Amino acid sequence: MRLHKIFLGLFYACFVFSPVQAAEEVDPDWANIKAYSIDNAKWVNVANSGNRIVFMGDSITEFWSTTTPEQFSGKPYINRGISGQTAPQMLVRFRSDVIELAPKQVIILAGTNDIAGNSGPESNEVIAGYIASMAELARLHHIDVVLCSILPAKSYYWIPEIKPVERIAALNKWIKEYAHQNNFVYVDYYTPMADENQGLKLAYSEDGVHPNKAGYAVMIKLLEKALITESLSK
Repeated sequence: MRLHKIFLGLFYACFVFSPVQAAEEVDPDWANIKAYSIDNAKWVNVANSGNRIVFMGDSITEFWSTTTPEQFSGKPYINRGISGQTAPQMLVRFRSDVIELAPKQVIILAGTNDIAGNSGPESNEVIAGYIASMAELARLHHIDVVLCSILPAKSYYWIPEIKPVERIAALNKWIKEYAHQNNFVYVDYYTPMADENQGLKLAYSEDGVHPNKAGYAVMIKLLEKALITESLSK
């Protein structure tokens, strides 16, 4: 009887935990490459005047053009932010959402969702590697790179037990140094947007993570000043 039960247990396990079923449960589009596939096809077929700028990021980037559409209107800005994404997901879709659009520049804003653990635990060194890989891929394809600091956040409302202040500061230090070492443009959003507790100033956000219109106004001013400065230096 005991052997019979063991056999039935193993038989049941083969069906419940079979590799075939596990494979079927894996998200085939983990990086959400399909999100912009239709729009990407349109851009590929549009004459490129050589001044396109792609914004690569997470929800902070995605909501930018919807919260303040006037900042994107009439400009060669292409928004490729996807809510909730981490740097490895951005790296996976970097070819389809950046390289194949042949922009002049790419604005990379990544890292806060990685610290939050949205796609699993990651050390700062691992996050830095993903950001570096995106920057190096862009350079390989003659795309100018703009690396942005992570915005301040005292906590994440969807996972309040994580205290990100120290990790954000450390990763921003690395991004700044890496940008300078590789002659990439660096944009510091953190310093003017942080309060005395290293969180996002109340005037710039409703939830402590995502900028509001006032927050995006600060960001676009800093970004466009950096882009103008870079252009004049060439």
